Amino acid sequence: MKAQDLEFTQLIQGAKQFMIPIFQRTYSWEVSHCEQLWNDILRVGSNADLKSHFIGSVVYIPEQETSAAISRWIVVDGQQRITTITLLLLALKQRLEKENLTAPISAEAIEDYYLRNRYGKEELSYKMLLTKTDKDTLIALLDGKKEPENASQKLIKNFAFFTERITDADVNIVYSGIKKLMIVDVRLQQGLDNPQMIFESMNSTGKALTQADLIRNFVLMGLPHEQQTNLYNDYWRPMENLFGAESYTTHFDEFMRFFLVIHTGNYRIKKDEVYAEFKAYSRKFETEILLKNLLEFAGYYCYIALGKERDPELAATFKDIRELRADVCYPLLIEVYKDYSNKLISKNEFVAINALVESYVFRRAVCDIPTNSLRQTFATFSRRLKKDRYVESVKAEFMLLPSYRRFPQDEEFQRQLCVRNLYAFNRRNYWLRRFENFGRKERVVVQDYTIEHIMPQNENLNDTWKQELGNEWKRIHEQYLHTLGNLTLTGYNSEYSDRSFIEKRDMNGGFKESPLKLNEGLGTCSTWNEDTINDRAAKLAKKAINIWKAPVLDDSILETYKEKKPSVASEYTIDSYPHLTAKPMRKLFDAFRVRVLALDECVHEEFLKLYIAYKAETNFVDVVPQAKRLRLTLNLDYEQVDDPLGMCRDVSNLGRWGNGNVEVGLERLEDLVYVIGLVRQALERQLGEEELEA
Repeated sequence: MKAQDLEFTQLIQGAKQFMIPIFQRTYSWEVSHCEQLWNDILRVGSNADLKSHFIGSVVYIPEQETSAAISRWIVVDGQQRITTITLLLLALKQRLEKENLTAPISAEAIEDYYLRNRYGKEELSYKMLLTKTDKDTLIALLDGKKEPENASQKLIKNFAFFTERITDADVNIVYSGIKKLMIVDVRLQQGLDNPQMIFESMNSTGKALTQADLIRNFVLMGLPHEQQTNLYNDYWRPMENLFGAESYTTHFDEFMRFFLVIHTGNYRIKKDEVYAEFKAYSRKFETEILLKNLLEFAGYYCYIALGKERDPELAATFKDIRELRADVCYPLLIEVYKDYSNKLISKNEFVAINALVESYVFRRAVCDIPTNSLRQTFATFSRRLKKDRYVESVKAEFMLLPSYRRFPQDEEFQRQLCVRNLYAFNRRNYWLRRFENFGRKERVVVQDYTIEHIMPQNENLNDTWKQELGNEWKRIHEQYLHTLGNLTLTGYNSEYSDRSFIEKRDMNGGFKESPLKLNEGLGTCSTWNEDTINDRAAKLAKKAINIWKAPVLDDSILETYKEKKPSVASEYTIDSYPHLTAKPMRKLFDAFRVRVLALDECVHEEFLKLYIAYKAETNFVDVVPQAKRLRLTLNLDYEQVDDPLGMCRDVSNLGRWGNGNVEVGLERLEDLVYVIGLVRQALERQLGEEELEA
């Protein structure tokens, strides 16, 4: 590798051509980037004291097969800068031609030095060769021809920007500024340098690369040009087309995270860790096999997450899951889709599995069960399925989930559905649509209606409403206003306003005339009060358990799925620990023990030779009884614990008994509540995490 400071104009002078590899992202600078470059050029060009302006680096490597007359270089990093300054030089050339101006350089010299290779034939005549639509657009601009169909709009807009700005600019200042632009010129040697490693280490200015950009370059960079082109055209380009331009930019990184969760089992991958995880995973595969696998799974993802599914029944179930914002379940559904495409299950079975997943996520949301275990649940779900009894095993897996991951049963779901504030629920349109369209073939577009509070929202209820609700009108209003029984849909929200129930019922377009299923029964009600609200809520909740069904299996079948663990009686008991025979320590331990076991019904206790373990799926806190304290080891890394009082200690390198790297001593009952808060962190960490961000 040779690196040196170099004037940008020196970089592009001579008989040479810079080529953008087919796998690199297209030209992506916005007008705002061009404006910054333009202002920098004017500033440095108009100030004799400023000798240079640094604009970043250009990294390039010779093409394996190159012409003797014209050297061809593959650009590893710097496409945006070279292309943008090419547009500016073209705009400067055109103004010099048009106005026949006297300047430090002529239009002909700009063409000869910076834009074209005089003796190059066909494509070799251009200094810069882009890819895809960018290539045709830049060539059309350089040749002064009409822009091609589906032209690169960023190139067109940015060239128009420079053309407009240069119209009234001092060309001497502009060219002087361009001549002062400096780069770090990094020329790699074929077969000696690793272009991908250098590419990753560059901290270039401009538009940041996405994880998808890094992955694509990693997979294809360094391969012979023909092989790059074939692999890109056969696998990566079809993948980009599957997503579509906009979705590729916004969703590909998310897809890659799900792909890695499925194939590595690591559900804790953060958005900015996708590339590093992918590099480690990809080393096991040949490039073509890896790309083929990526393309296959990208298809499943696009069908589920981006609405690309063509089968109406499957498309409807995927839409429900998207509106529920249940993307946490995508790793499972992608795997199920693969099995469906391989004919391991029928379409009806696939629909049934989707419905169970939807019910699970929605019921838990309604019951306000913390979502921090969902990512782990769905990442590991498929490992325990029996593919010869697919739907049955999905039901069994849901039914056997421990309490913190439980599938809420009908009684809990109905109860919470009746009392939950569903107006503030962040899936409001989803549940209203599912209620209204359940059993319908002719679907109602819920977005065409507004939510109606039958008992009005206005806290200053009029006398008619106070009389209707009775003496406890204030409590009833506060308790039931946003609950299931008091919410419906209407197209007459402004007409209803704060009118009495009878007026809302009998007016033109009122409840009596409503064609909506959600309003069934309201036309026959004679009053609206606590009893009628509860009665309507109970009826809707009963309907809900058929919309969002719970899995059901005979006990005899379910029993076959239960993990059979040999029961081994422990030889140790609470009396096996000498320090717990002392009254103060025993009292402290008993208080601690009660609190820990109450954290969740999944928590259980195990007495071992040297310590007492508290487990959910595995140990989350271990207790070593000592003479004057309980020494607790939390199954966390020290950086993960939130400990404002500073009671914890990092014991990662001390070889302590117990599972984990955080130690805390409990000496006084007064500290018990705080210490249990630390223990809870270890338990919650084990049960799963909230949505992972970069």
